[in-house]
Amino acid sequence: MADQEEDLQMALRMSMQNSPPEPKRNKPRDADSPPEESSEVKTRRLQRELMATAAERRMLDARATAPPPPPPAAAPVSVSRSAAGSGSGLAPNVVMKERELGAELSVEDAKQLFSMVFGADVSKGILAQWSNQGIRFSPDPETSMGLVQHEGGPCGVLAAIQALVLKYLLFYPDGLGKGAPNMHHNLGSRTLSSSHCVASTNFSSLSEDAKARALLRSMGEILFSCGSNKRAVVATLSVIGDDVERFEGSKDEVIAKSLEGLSIESAADLHKVLRVKTYTTQESALRGLEAVIPVFRSRMGALLFLISALLSRGLDLIQADRDDPSLPLVTAPFGHASQEIVNLLLCGQAVPNVFDGKMDLGGGMSLKGISRTVEVGFLTLLESLNFCKVGQYLKCPKWPIWVVGSESHYTVLFAPDTNVQDENELEGRESQIRKAFDAQDQSGGGGFISVEGFHQVLRETNVKVPSEKIDLLCSTGFIVWSEFWQVILDLDKSMGGLKDSTGLMGKKVFDLYHFNGIAKSDLNGSQVSSGGETPVQRPRLTKLRVSVPPRWTPEEYMTDVAVSSSGNESKGQVTEISKPEPPQHAPLVDCIRTRWPRAVCNWVGDAPSIV
Repeated sequence: MADQEEDLQMALRMSMQNSPPEPKRNKPRDADSPPEESSEVKTRRLQRELMATAAERRMLDARATAPPPPPPAAAPVSVSRSAAGSGSGLAPNVVMKERELGAELSVEDAKQLFSMVFGADVSKGILAQWSNQGIRFSPDPETSMGLVQHEGGPCGVLAAIQALVLKYLLFYPDGLGKGAPNMHHNLGSRTLSSSHCVASTNFSSLSEDAKARALLRSMGEILFSCGSNKRAVVATLSVIGDDVERFEGSKDEVIAKSLEGLSIESAADLHKVLRVKTYTTQESALRGLEAVIPVFRSRMGALLFLISALLSRGLDLIQADRDDPSLPLVTAPFGHASQEIVNLLLCGQAVPNVFDGKMDLGGGMSLKGISRTVEVGFLTLLESLNFCKVGQYLKCPKWPIWVVGSESHYTVLFAPDTNVQDENELEGRESQIRKAFDAQDQSGGGGFISVEGFHQVLRETNVKVPSEKIDLLCSTGFIVWSEFWQVILDLDKSMGGLKDSTGLMGKKVFDLYHFNGIAKSDLNGSQVSSGGETPVQRPRLTKLRVSVPPRWTPEEYMTDVAVSSSGNESKGQVTEISKPEPPQHAPLVDCIRTRWPRAVCNWVGDAPSIV
């Protein structure tokens, strides 16, 4: 066979030697054709033609007897071979090959995406923050349910994911080893949550598989919510390639190695390395996410998830959601996630405000807020400072879990018992009146309304305020909520008020937990050595005991007096509301009071930090 191949190659080389082109042999020569070639030239030419013909014949014969080539590889699909035709997920630790990672973004989309996220004048420091934050659980046993933050900036992304992770860990623990629960069931129902109470908050007992499943489903739920429950787009990196598939050790290690030297500093960089894939069912999206979850654990994870959420929503719709599309989503000068990013991950729309619905500014202009009930909510220190007003959709989510915003950071607050969401008589009436009040508030959440709006609130809530008090409230030309509410508390129930002779109405006591993912020095979890306590660098989880006093102010609640001057109440009843533990204060308490006015809080150890 080798000799034949050699003959074929020689014959082909001889037949392709440079020589004047020969006329076609089936055409007669013209009369003025050049003189006939010599016998020696003619002999060499015929020899070459014969050898070339023989070589061609042997090549055809060899091709006919050779085995057929293997069929080309099938085009990549989103469903793995093991899961085709079934609803099962991928096997553990499956990673997509390079050809399965998805398609490139167009140059135009890459430019729009980079400009939308970072703007034109982004600093290298901000880009470094967003290129060095993975989505990883804490290795510390006591905070093992939490995602660790190492860089400032992406905390808004991590906190939103964290809130959904807690939903699954706390309220769907039995489903984490099975099929995913319905991600969109009865979002407006409050009755379903009333019976949910977590038996244990011992997070150190969580298995790695349960945490991984909770993370996977949280990410999938967020992306499908961004895609209007119709699609999810998963973004990953082309530099991962087939090396991960062949690597025998830790996939996290090989991905970290493949990302060495990678930086994204421009739209061109984004276009070069980004790959995206669209899924139209929740099951296929979960399988696709599971296949690339090691990439999201890498230092590019937070940025890739933000990009996935933006593309799931659609870049044009993102810009339509916003009040000012010219501003970057990552804010200067510190690179924090904007409220639009947090709202996108919590409710599926990149609206910039936290009030309910839209605020009409007149002249055809309006500001966009939250349009529907959400799974997990949002509280902010800025509301306690009267800079904004969080609406009921975010303040009272389906599950008692909230992202907490400060001026520079996002953390998470949660309760293991959904009964904290149930309203007692005082809270129910307050919600009704406050909703009517806020509907007339055109100050953007400033907490005051016009005289005309005030009279509309009185009509809608059936409150009969004496005329002298109405005159007093309206004397300045506008009505402040705190002053109006004090009048309601002093008004008899027969007139629509909430006057309570016992002082017990509205009393609540419950536990909240606060998680801050930034690794900080923590004396609460320190190890005792011969030299004393050694601070441990880790995330912080703080348990708070929250008491909602039955009176208007915490100061009144703290006074150790009888609830009635008549002396008819028994000593047992008086003792029941006697002075509790001295209240402690931190900025987080101000956030909690935006959800539960009058609340006082206690904790053990260092004060919880929201920065």
